[in-house]
Amino acid sequence: MIARVGVALILASALTPESGCATFAGGEKTTVRVGSKSFTESVILGEIATHLARHAGAASEHVAGLGGTRLLWEALCAGQIDVYPEYTGTMSEEIFAGRNVHGDAALRAALAESGLKMTRSLGFNNTYVIGMKESAAAERGIRTISDLRDHPDLILRFSNEFMKRADGWEALARRYDLDHGDVRGLEHALAYEALDKGVIHVTDLYATDAKIQKMGLRRLVDDQSFFPEYHAVYLYRAELENECPEFLAALRSLEGAIDETAMTNLNARVEIDGVGDARVAAQLLADKLGIHIDTRQRSVLDDIFDHTAEHLRMVVISLAVAVLVAIPLGVVAARSARLAQPILGLVGIIQTIPSIALLVLLIRPVSYFSDELGFPQAVVALFLYSLLPIVRNTHAGLTGIPPQLSESAIALGLTSWGRLWRIELPLASRSILAGIKTAAVINVGFATLGGFIGAGGYGEPIFTGIRLNDYGVILQGAVPAAALALLVQGLFELVERVIVPRGLRLKPAL
Repeated sequence: MIARVGVALILASALTPESGCATFAGGEKTTVRVGSKSFTESVILGEIATHLARHAGAASEHVAGLGGTRLLWEALCAGQIDVYPEYTGTMSEEIFAGRNVHGDAALRAALAESGLKMTRSLGFNNTYVIGMKESAAAERGIRTISDLRDHPDLILRFSNEFMKRADGWEALARRYDLDHGDVRGLEHALAYEALDKGVIHVTDLYATDAKIQKMGLRRLVDDQSFFPEYHAVYLYRAELENECPEFLAALRSLEGAIDETAMTNLNARVEIDGVGDARVAAQLLADKLGIHIDTRQRSVLDDIFDHTAEHLRMVVISLAVAVLVAIPLGVVAARSARLAQPILGLVGIIQTIPSIALLVLLIRPVSYFSDELGFPQAVVALFLYSLLPIVRNTHAGLTGIPPQLSESAIALGLTSWGRLWRIELPLASRSILAGIKTAAVINVGFATLGGFIGAGGYGEPIFTGIRLNDYGVILQGAVPAAALALLVQGLFELVERVIVPRGLRLKPAL
């Protein structure tokens, strides 16, 4: 047996190419995990890197639309992703804010402190742009950002990330002395429609946004040179140079290969023409590098089937663990008046934490136990949200048992555990099952938010549809999620008929 293993190791070593991505003795390839932010350009650049990793012989996965800068940065530093597209201005003004890190040399030195590196510019500067509808700007004679000072009645809405960035709204308002009182965040993908309908007047755009020209938007002149240059680069873990040098060589071949016009056209093909991100990325590689990638279009049914499997996996695992933890907690709370309030209070506080905030907060701590990004964080969050209804209903079911029944059980000589198992839990079963059913239905809905951090499930098409402003894609996730919630509720109605004693299911006569 040992001899066979030795021969296998020798053969695997001999067959592993000197260049390219490492292949381990078991035949498992290096997996390159690519991340991207939740806007079209970043997703396209993420698809390009994913295609190049596969072409280099690595197994690759793309966690697309993974939120904002901080989320991607934390994931890269934690080793949960290996590479993602970023912008030099964002690094200087946001990631390394307050450290006076400007210029490529300074950025590379700062990245090295975290074991990271970056490519040179891909060839375009996607700077922030403050934009308005052309007709509205012309009517008021607004040409520059400074001109906004004379129009305090304008409705300003910016992307949520821009509202809090070091190079975002607050710093911009100070530089230009803007005093517009009601300025709030708005999902970037929704801002275009709001501009078009006149619901808002001003928002933040990107220089390579395809919709600027299509929708007739005016780019206001940054007359005080507030925004730095935002050259697109790829950030990556330094270890990739040893793990997959061929991939990095291919990635670097894109340096200087994509100008602003080319990137704008790529964005237009996705957002305006409706071509898939993967196909657009593959076409660029064919045009620029002569690399031909097979991007067969999957059917909608195939996507829904895969998303259903991912969604059910999140819901079932989180709910199963919650049942194992929450019912004992409910029993303890019911039997100990001293512990009841702390237990119920704790699970109640957890329920009040905003779901997206909890998902993001879990990324760093969960990374100590799992290299995977998205799924484990979503399962932990869903588990935490499942505790309250199950614990509370278990507690209510047990404390609601008439004292006479408990006294009768004691008179019969049943031990404490005997009373719990034979009398109390069966009598409380309807209440407990109602709590589990509530948690299951809530989980089906909350699990869609897992798409925000790349957990898959029905949230993936929902967030993609929001990014592309495509209601059809949104419905591919929303409709099955609603149907699954109804199915789960119906399933628990059947389970109730099996688990709950028939006498407890009888409805009182009117």
